[in-house]
Amino acid sequence: MTEQEGKNRRLKKTESVRQRAEKASTGGGKPRRLRSSAKGAGRPFKAVGKALSKVFKPFAFLLWPFKTRPMRFIGRILASVLLLKFIRESWAEVRQVTWPNRHDTIRLSLAVFMFSVAIGLVVAGVDYGLSKIFRGLIL
Repeated sequence: MTEQEGKNRRLKKTESVRQRAEKASTGGGKPRRLRSSAKGAGRPFKAVGKALSKVFKPFAFLLWPFKTRPMRFIGRILASVLLLKFIRESWAEVRQVTWPNRHDTIRLSLAVFMFSVAIGLVVAGVDYGLSKIFRGLIL
């Protein structure tokens, strides 16, 4: 290798998992079936919600007592007791997860299974060896 070739060589920057996930999500390929079916499943509920909001709009004045300071305080206490904030934030985190595809899921599941079997065999071997040693010493 000449000196000129060494200067032209550049190392490729490593990507983080988040960067790879963002690149994959903006890839523009075919949409995932689950996401498209989930969007389609939510459409009727959105339509019903919009229709109900139009029907109950004239009754908005009934919510006035719940906008007063004491009722807001009681609402905050109830929300903290019922862990509503935790549930809302947890759901937001779950929606940000990039779930693995079928191939990755199978590959990772097999890796976990093989690792568990290997560790189980090691523990069984150590247990068998120690039991032989202690039986020889005690008996």
